Amino acid sequence: MSEISREPEYLRFEGEAEFQAAVDRLLAQAGRELRIFEPDGSALRLNSPARIARLEAFLRASRTRRIQLVVHETDHLTRACPRMMEFLKRFGHALQIHRTSEEIRGLQDAFMVLDAAHYLRRPLAIRARGAIGLHDETEALAMRARFFEIWAASFAGIGSTTAGL
Repeated sequence: MSEISREPEYLRFEGEAEFQAAVDRLLAQAGRELRIFEPDGSALRLNSPARIARLEAFLRASRTRRIQLVVHETDHLTRACPRMMEFLKRFGHALQIHRTSEEIRGLQDAFMVLDAAHYLRRPLAIRARGAIGLHDETEALAMRARFFEIWAASFAGIGSTTAGL
């Protein structure tokens, strides 16, 4: 069965363990462009060796793969995620981190979208409750468009040469 003909799959998650498993499942999907919107990145455990390994595997699978991350605040990443900062140094060509402008700092949801096919969404970023959708181009395209709007209302937040001090 080809990737295009796959039936959409939609799974809810409630609780931290299910959320982290859903993130790992999304990262395991085939795709080229991973776009992430999170308040500060803390929910994604971006200092975990296992999570960094999954992100690295995602990027190493193809030279054309890219990750774009938008956060409201960069402090957590620069102060509590030395592994992520090292990852950014090594993969600065494929990873961009932006910070939201003041106009959209009130957004309270969080999501990840992989290409225009897969997504993970939490309606309230402060809760580990939401859903993952796989092979759902209709919803993934809408989330991708929303990400582009957020990206356009953001600016470079952390560069690949930032020491995090």
